[in-house]
Amino acid sequence: MPYATVQHDAQPSRTGILCPSFAPNGDPEVPTVTDDTDVTSWALDAGRGDQAAAAAFIRATQQQVRRFLAALISPAEADDLTQETYLRALRSLPSFAGRSSARTWLFSIARRVAVDHVRAATSRPRTVPMTDSHDVADESGFDRQVALEQIIAALPTDRREAFVVTQVLGLSYAEAAQVCGCPVGTIRSRVSRAREDLVVALQARSGGSARDTAAG
Repeated sequence: MPYATVQHDAQPSRTGILCPSFAPNGDPEVPTVTDDTDVTSWALDAGRGDQAAAAAFIRATQQQVRRFLAALISPAEADDLTQETYLRALRSLPSFAGRSSARTWLFSIARRVAVDHVRAATSRPRTVPMTDSHDVADESGFDRQVALEQIIAALPTDRREAFVVTQVLGLSYAEAAQVCGCPVGTIRSRVSRAREDLVVALQARSGGSARDTAAG
């Protein structure tokens, strides 16, 4: 079974939170897109103690949360940070009033988890896994994707955050502004600069034009 059972109680345990099914490369399988209205409805019902709604809420959002945290921090730490995100979310669901979408609310929690993690790890140097510099012109599509993910991981945190939320996870600029706690114009600027950074980095690796890859 790809998912375990959720325990929805006053003190949710780590073992009670759903765990994603993983693809052979170690990344979660591509999630099914779920309407925000459904996700918000499940969150509201879960806040009133509906365990089935809590399970549906987690299933609909967990893989996106993991991708967000993997991009912000690292794939190696994404699982633990995802667990922490849902521990906080489940404790806070009774106070969720639906004034914003539940997905936006959840990503805001995930972002705070990431910030807390970075603050706690300031005594350790942060390393970004990078492959040796080489020509990627003949790499397979999979290797190109890995290279792109590594370049995204090397972006400045604010640009990486804005790029991942809007271009990878598909949130609107307005939703991203709520998640990141900044004006919409700032999100647009960060995404634009992130794209420029990606183009430069991809061109440096491949020796050719990478504008279409970064813009997509």
